[in-house]
Amino acid sequence: LRLVAVLRAILDGEKAAVLKRDHHLPLSFHRRQEELKFGLGLQRLQHRVREIQTLRDGPTGEGPGVDGAVQSPVPSAAPQELPTLILEAVKELEAAKQQVLKRIQIWKRQQQLAGNGAIFEENLAPLQKRCENLVEVYFQLQQQVMGASAELGSELLARLLERFNEVLSSLVKR
Repeated sequence: LRLVAVLRAILDGEKAAVLKRDHHLPLSFHRRQEELKFGLGLQRLQHRVREIQTLRDGPTGEGPGVDGAVQSPVPSAAPQELPTLILEAVKELEAAKQQVLKRIQIWKRQQQLAGNGAIFEENLAPLQKRCENLVEVYFQLQQQVMGASAELGSELLARLLERFNEVLSSLVKR
């Protein structure tokens, strides 16, 4: 993680130097950067869903520890980690939803400007793919939450379902 932090700081410094020199980057660069950021967020979200599923399935698929005592605390820690992991995944889902909604808003604005003669790319395939990927992960995460409803408790489950409904309804409405 330290290596990643150092590399990120170096890349941020290089980006700042390029921006200072050129004062702006081409639109294609920003669009590509946004696509990469969304793709990374989606991959991280899919990884979280797999972590939740692994945690729910229990330590049976894991390799043996050094001795039996090392592995015994794992089942007792799992119920405490699960709600935290699910809440982090929901936050990431909401962040990915915001990125999709931002991209939809940009597309709508470009469509409006096209009425004044601006160049407009009418291809909706990338935007549709984003929405489909996000909804697919949404349903996977929701399925994991419903499967873990006993460990979460009724109050947390109700709040999570409300957040899920808000994510889906905002995507559908926009």
